[in-house]
Amino acid sequence: MALLRPSLPLLLLLPLLAPALEPVSVGFAVFGAASALTGFISSYPGLYCYFRECCDGGALNATALQEDLEEQLFGQHLVKKVILKAVTGFMRNKNPRKPLALSLHGWTGTGKNLVSQIIARNIYKEGLQSQYVHQFVSTLHFKHAHEVNNYKDQLQLWIRGNVTNCERSIFIFDEMDKMLPGLIDAIKPFLDYYDHIEGVSYRKSIFIFLSNAGGRLINEVTLDFWKSGRKREEMQLKDLDSVLSLSIFNNKESGLWHSSLIEKNLIDFFVPFLPLEYKHVKMCVEVELQLRGYDLDENIVTMVADEMTYFPREEKIYSDKGCKTVARKIDFYT
Repeated sequence: MALLRPSLPLLLLLPLLAPALEPVSVGFAVFGAASALTGFISSYPGLYCYFRECCDGGALNATALQEDLEEQLFGQHLVKKVILKAVTGFMRNKNPRKPLALSLHGWTGTGKNLVSQIIARNIYKEGLQSQYVHQFVSTLHFKHAHEVNNYKDQLQLWIRGNVTNCERSIFIFDEMDKMLPGLIDAIKPFLDYYDHIEGVSYRKSIFIFLSNAGGRLINEVTLDFWKSGRKREEMQLKDLDSVLSLSIFNNKESGLWHSSLIEKNLIDFFVPFLPLEYKHVKMCVEVELQLRGYDLDENIVTMVADEMTYFPREEKIYSDKGCKTVARKIDFYT
């Protein structure tokens, strides 16, 4: 162990030796020491990945994933269950038959982006900043309808290149409801049950799609549960899964309209994000205050939660923006 963690690396000794060396000798010494140190570190992959992010370092911290979901995501019992089981099961499988494909659906501010961030940072410590995590935003990267064929080619090349570099790559597609029709079908071969495509295996990669599409349907089902006197926690995935996938498939503004990804059953889970209630909004406010280092002030928590707008118009049960504007409202009250 002493060799793996030297108390004074060779490069740090050079300034002490410099007075006794000629300038040219110092140059050669620095070059030689750097080469020796690089060679030494490269000989120990674990040590190399301590200093630099490695694809091989992409190993799920299942305990941290569960804790993050419990502590940061509110009112989403279905999401917590599906994400935890799907991601941990996939990452533990040394030989998956296909990539993991998750399609996250729900109203704005219900936690879709948060969940994608939680997944990313519990596989790669750099999270969304990792060189192995790639995020596409439809309104930024795929803006022009007349360029759809170029986008398809570029998307395939981008995914192929990054998976060639790291088979544990993560791809996040945000604003799927604004995706150009047919564009996402370009990645269909990468999600299918192929061992290799042109010498590259995509089976250990993760694809995550985020969309507001289906949010209205999810809200209606959730409201029906409430009207029938049933608790939202009684809702099961089967209450939404089939109707949600069908709704997305037939929705021209879903980004997955008549998509081969759905038609060929290549999306593993359609994950519904339920609308958030008043109590969940208060939880969001409390977490945001804690993140900013403030003491919990119930008056501020209540004022921010009361500032949100809720639906249906008469019952006012669910926040129509989820927790999306909580941070901005806290700015006003603190």
